[in-house]
Amino acid sequence: MARRFKDLSEREILALAITLEEEHGRIYGDFVDGLRDAYPSTAKVFEGMQAEESDHRRRLVDTYRARFGEHIPLIRRQDVKGFIQHRPIWLLRPLRLEAVRRSAETMEMETRRFYERAAAQTTDASMRKLLVDLAEVEGKHVALAEALEEKHLTESAREEEEAAQRRLFVLQVVQPGLAGLMDGSVSTLAPLFAAAFATKSSKDAFLVGLAASIGAGISMGFAEALSDDGSLTGRGRPWARGFVCGLMTALGGLGHALPYLIADFWTATAIAGAVVAVELAAISWIRHRYMDTPFLSAAFQVVVGGVLVFLSGILIGST
Repeated sequence: MARRFKDLSEREILALAITLEEEHGRIYGDFVDGLRDAYPSTAKVFEGMQAEESDHRRRLVDTYRARFGEHIPLIRRQDVKGFIQHRPIWLLRPLRLEAVRRSAETMEMETRRFYERAAAQTTDASMRKLLVDLAEVEGKHVALAEALEEKHLTESAREEEEAAQRRLFVLQVVQPGLAGLMDGSVSTLAPLFAAAFATKSSKDAFLVGLAASIGAGISMGFAEALSDDGSLTGRGRPWARGFVCGLMTALGGLGHALPYLIADFWTATAIAGAVVAVELAAISWIRHRYMDTPFLSAAFQVVVGGVLVFLSGILIGST
């Protein structure tokens, strides 16, 4: 089980910081490799940030050795509650500048919060000073990532407050809402249409769809709320995220269950099928708009999965 950040000792905090800096250095190296040909000036910026991460790691290692000795335990982000799990860079090839900027900005914001919380939790004066200094540097990296957006993606500078608000909206609303919508829209297809074709009764199909939607909404809501406390990621209050995720999960299932309020079975089924198509298209667009996923790739992943679940429900219900 992952540990809570507030339960970490100073030794464990330093070990985790060293691992994070190593990870960030590798990520920036991947950015450099993927952007060098198309965006050489941006690649040089990330080369500088990679060198700074290496220097941060050296300073942290020196501090660790002075206080705790030579052995540094391997403590990773997945071992501590509250961290975002980043997608491997090799899965994002070819790299798009906007996706790289957003990834770097989110990563540096998270690391800055980590150092700020770590400094507040530390009693050693020299260690606290190091962590505060590193938090300030990570704040400059966030500003640098924003500057890359202004230089390459827009004609005029964007207000910092608006950019911050958009980031929070994506982290706190779009991501949990999308996760819920995908789960509710896809996971309820099989039980709903299996019940529909097994009974040929609109009422029975609606009751199964209603139960599946509410049950999935409760389950996803609790899962999201308990996933992390948002203290390091900036994802906001866990129960607010859980409410958004649970609500969108229930709505995703109810969308194609409500047509079965129509008494005529085949009319209800035709409308429900059309609603499913709209839901899958909406999910694909949201992933493209907010998750930096190419639209055709997003549509292929969502539609193929949704259609397979849809057909499995029909086949099972028809047997």
